[in-house]
Amino acid sequence: MTAHDMESRIVRYGDLVPCRTAFIDSHTPGSDRKENFTIIGGGVSESVNQHVHIKETPGFNIGAAGQPPKCRNSLHVHRTAEVFFVLSGRWRFFWGSTGTDGEVVLNEGDVINIPTGVFRGFENIGTDYSMIMSILGGNDAGGGVVWAPQVIEEARNHGLVLGRNGVLYDRKKGETLPEGMDPMPTLNDDEMALFPKVGTDEFVPRFVARYWDMMALADCRPAPVIGAEGILKDRPGFTLELVRDGSLNDASYSTDRHEVLMVMRGHWTVQWEDGRTTLAPGDVFAVPPGLSRRLMPAMSGESSLFRVRNTDDEAGPTMDFETAAPLRR
Repeated sequence: MTAHDMESRIVRYGDLVPCRTAFIDSHTPGSDRKENFTIIGGGVSESVNQHVHIKETPGFNIGAAGQPPKCRNSLHVHRTAEVFFVLSGRWRFFWGSTGTDGEVVLNEGDVINIPTGVFRGFENIGTDYSMIMSILGGNDAGGGVVWAPQVIEEARNHGLVLGRNGVLYDRKKGETLPEGMDPMPTLNDDEMALFPKVGTDEFVPRFVARYWDMMALADCRPAPVIGAEGILKDRPGFTLELVRDGSLNDASYSTDRHEVLMVMRGHWTVQWEDGRTTLAPGDVFAVPPGLSRRLMPAMSGESSLFRVRNTDDEAGPTMDFETAAPLRR
């Protein structure tokens, strides 16, 4: 591949293009200042204005959410896997049909693997604008979000209507549903009762991995985080590893899988036969299958990155939580 071809597979943190009207709660007070980024694949954005940096998907989607302090993402549930790691700041994740079944606070580098069939939301509880990075299962994650009924109702009060086609219409801009298009139906009480309840004590050990635990495990080799051998033993259609300074020797390697590198801390040099590049925190590199490369920390000090690879597993329900009947609509 030419240097231009390789550079087109890198999305630099500083080049990320936000969408501020990506979801139905974009006008709702408390959620109206968030930004959504689609880095690889179309993700689950409901806006026709969402910018997609790399359209070709490797079996999963990569995105990000940026939010100022006290800004939250409203309760929703996914049909496929949703995994986050905290790139910066301090975040509270909460879950359940009303957001009160449980909660956990995540710090920089922590990973949360939220199972399908569980309503979830999150908010920035730090003091600065902060970012979380996401991995969504499957090539096509579109239409993968179901909102809690109260979220849809509140959004309607602030001018946003979600069509059954999964597209947002903003009454404040004079937009209306197309002729013959119904609004997205809300789940009724009986349907909501089908979703599982998971308490904090059950959730956290199974679905949360702490950064410094992963760093300790990655001292001499990459630490498997999600996968059959991972800290979080799940098979959502991709594996996730943490690589740190000292995890790899200087040897080149290749794989027949798609591999996406997502830098957490420090700077990393990626070298291949015809060139090299340096990645900084927040940069994302979609490495093509079969390319022989070397990964090296570019300087002394703490360096870490997450490495995502596609697998042959279906990007369906995570762990042993069955997808609730309302998600099969």
